[in-house]
Amino acid sequence: MTSEATYRIGGMTCAACVASVDSIITQIDGVEHVRVNLALEKAVVRWKEGAHQNDDAVHRAVNQGGFSAQSMPTPQQIRKERERVVRQQGTTAGLALLFAIPTLIVSMFLSELGSNNGMSSNWLIAFILTLPVYTYFGQQFHVGAWKALRNGRANMDVLVHLGTSTAFIWSTLVLFDPLLPFLPDVFAETEHVYFDGASLIIAFILLGNYLEGKAKLQATDSIFSLMNLQPKTANVLREDGKVDVTPVEEIEPGTTILVKTGQTVPLDGEVVDGSALMDMSMMTGETYPVRVNVGDEVVGGTILIDASLTISTTQPYHQTVLSNVIKLVDEAQMGKAPIQRHVDRIASIFVPIVIVCALASVIYWGVFSNGFGSRSGGDVAVLALVSTLVIACPCALGLATPTALMVGTGVGARYGLLIKGIEALEQSHATTTLVLDKTGTLTTGKPKVSHIEFLEGEVREILGIAASLEHGSTHPLADAIAAAWSNVTNERPEINNIENVGGMGITGTIEDDVVAIGNEPLMQKCNIDLTPYQEKIRTAAAKGVTLSFVSRGEHLLGWIEVTDRLRPSTKKALTYAKQNQLEVIMLTGDRIEAAQQIAKECGIEEVVAGVRPDKKAAFIASLKEQGKCVAMVGDGVNDAAALATADVGIAMGGGSDIALDSADIVLLRNDLMDAMSALELGRITVKKIRTNLGWAFVYNIIGIPLAMGLLFPWTGWLLPPAFAAAAMSLSSISVVMNSLTLKWWRPRAMDA
Repeated sequence: MTSEATYRIGGMTCAACVASVDSIITQIDGVEHVRVNLALEKAVVRWKEGAHQNDDAVHRAVNQGGFSAQSMPTPQQIRKERERVVRQQGTTAGLALLFAIPTLIVSMFLSELGSNNGMSSNWLIAFILTLPVYTYFGQQFHVGAWKALRNGRANMDVLVHLGTSTAFIWSTLVLFDPLLPFLPDVFAETEHVYFDGASLIIAFILLGNYLEGKAKLQATDSIFSLMNLQPKTANVLREDGKVDVTPVEEIEPGTTILVKTGQTVPLDGEVVDGSALMDMSMMTGETYPVRVNVGDEVVGGTILIDASLTISTTQPYHQTVLSNVIKLVDEAQMGKAPIQRHVDRIASIFVPIVIVCALASVIYWGVFSNGFGSRSGGDVAVLALVSTLVIACPCALGLATPTALMVGTGVGARYGLLIKGIEALEQSHATTTLVLDKTGTLTTGKPKVSHIEFLEGEVREILGIAASLEHGSTHPLADAIAAAWSNVTNERPEINNIENVGGMGITGTIEDDVVAIGNEPLMQKCNIDLTPYQEKIRTAAAKGVTLSFVSRGEHLLGWIEVTDRLRPSTKKALTYAKQNQLEVIMLTGDRIEAAQQIAKECGIEEVVAGVRPDKKAAFIASLKEQGKCVAMVGDGVNDAAALATADVGIAMGGGSDIALDSADIVLLRNDLMDAMSALELGRITVKKIRTNLGWAFVYNIIGIPLAMGLLFPWTGWLLPPAFAAAAMSLSSISVVMNSLTLKWWRPRAMDA
């Protein structure tokens, strides 16, 4: 059995760092797969089956590679640490600017103050101001660069280190040239120094890191707010009526707890006493409070408004709906889009390519040109080298996908749309066909028995056999039959050898007779001849009801007609689907007459009925073979295979566990309009990812040639290093800020 471990990775600054960490960990014995996330600063490592999880090896390899690795702390600890780091980044950037801005003023705007031993006083002051910025505030870049180079890798730190070091060392040699006669003539001939460039590069990048850090904190606000929903303790009711305040991790299912007015429900459970209005907005996005009574299920993270409730817990703290939501969102945020995999390959060679470009510009301007105007060839070469190294931005490439993914999945979870993987988001963007189950998807999934047609025997016998066979089933029809039987009596006939026949119904034995409840294929399997009743069956099915046939031995006792009403949002959701040019298909195991009646009510033109569960998956596969991108919405066990086969599987949150496991997206509110909202969120998130990547690529494609001096021969304009640094920082910040606009998104159903 494979195992996974999560590690906190420090020291990553760009997409090249991500590629480096990925490569380092992949080479460790026993590692099967690695996922590294720059924005979340963590790596998820999957170990091969039978391999020992070697945390020490991961820590040692990552640390030797110039980064830091540690066991994953709690989300709250991570948040506090990030907030502390961001505050520190702000302080460091502010102090660096205090030195860098006077350097710019002295270098460019202050009149010449004279000379000392042949050295310019202005240049000397600029040198003194730049020295602490380069050596102290820029230390993180220099150390990071040497660690990377020592391990045969290159990252953004290498670019910053080479750029600032070139500017600082060149300018220092020019300043001290009068005192160092052994230096080449090129230093005496130049009239320019770049202390302001070296200091402003470091200051602007530090400022950019601070602003980027603040934006990344905002990007994780949604998921962190979910983590803070679950209280740490609960009021456990003892048998003597007293209350013990107990940590939630120590509370077992079946424990009775008291939740007071205004408190947050700590664990999932069932109301055993009381009635109250409940605010579910933080969990499902419900705008209005919902009334809960005895017997109703409640989930952790919701808030009581007007009364207290006594609740019997049904799940341990690590298996609650809220815990599963956080786990799903966390896994989705660690996903990697196919397009990002291509970006990672580019990022792994990005820095070497930039260095080659910078050296090419040095060779051209320093060797093959005589300079322009007051600038010597050496001046131009230094400016081009520094600006090219500094303007290149692998950070924007590395942040493009994870930041959009963090915000998109986080805001989706806030409104009850659980996106389980990045692949689902990308497929949502391309969806052309929407396939819908009927019962529990288009309809409420809370059917009621509307009529019992008895052919042999009596109503009590038919309903009693049906209730006994369906006892223990989770199908919505079973609940309807149980409710109808409870109006007669609570006693059920004893039936043995009960067996669920997949996609057909249930069989059993009573007094040596085989009894069954199910659809027409099951009746055929039990040798029941329905031919004499076909006219009556068609008439009943035409009303839009679901028919459950009941038999004993080789005799059809009759059938139970069950009605289910459309969900309030169904028509609105289908209208929205058609407005977005989606092909809508109803796929159901029910009779064609019942399916067509429901289709007529909600405006679906294409209906595929009488389909067994295994055939549902085959139908989805056939649509995909036609080149269609298929989203399937369902809720039952019989939908699980189809959900797994579809490009995007969407499960109603109230559906079966296997359906939820098979789906790519889970809707907590059981609202079909949320399925449309989930597809829209997927499209918008992918659009943000592509916009981010497009901006990052275009920025580098335009910025690097400009920094190399492409326009200099015609315009006399060369990009100053300080401007290059500001542009580089701005590119990363713009990518994160563009992703943050996703926080304004709201589900369609809540627009009204």
